[in-house]
Amino acid sequence: MKLKIYLSLAFLVGVLSFAQEKKTEKPKFNQELATSLGADQYGMKAYTIVMLTTGTAKIEDKAKKGELMKGHMTNIGKLADEGKIVVAGPFLEKNKENYRGMFIFNTKSREEAEQWVKTDPAVQAGIFSYEIFPWYGSAALPLYLKHHEEISKENP
Repeated sequence: MKLKIYLSLAFLVGVLSFAQEKKTEKPKFNQELATSLGADQYGMKAYTIVMLTTGTAKIEDKAKKGELMKGHMTNIGKLADEGKIVVAGPFLEKNKENYRGMFIFNTKSREEAEQWVKTDPAVQAGIFSYEIFPWYGSAALPLYLKHHEEISKENP
């Protein structure tokens, strides 16, 4: 019985060691991919984050507000299709800064990011205001978008 336990433990340790070795192998550097994504020597690049905050407009008409939010979602999709927006999403909890959501734009230009955020109907209507911040992150970030449609059953 002890022999079986020792053999099982030895097998488990061997499997875990192999899995650990496999996990730590570094993928081969791909210069073509790095260049196409605008990566620096660390695989990073500059982006611009736009934090959407609660705006000053108080729109009571639910149909009008619904129409503006539909336009907001359509605009996000358009900007993503154009490669301008890399990440977008709402915050799930209220916070003291009144942040409602955020965009990560594929630009290091504050001015360009501001032009893009101003195309949002909800921003134009004052439902959202915004703050802009420079950010440094993985140049591979835009690659997740091509897989998002493969894992989402519905589009809001």
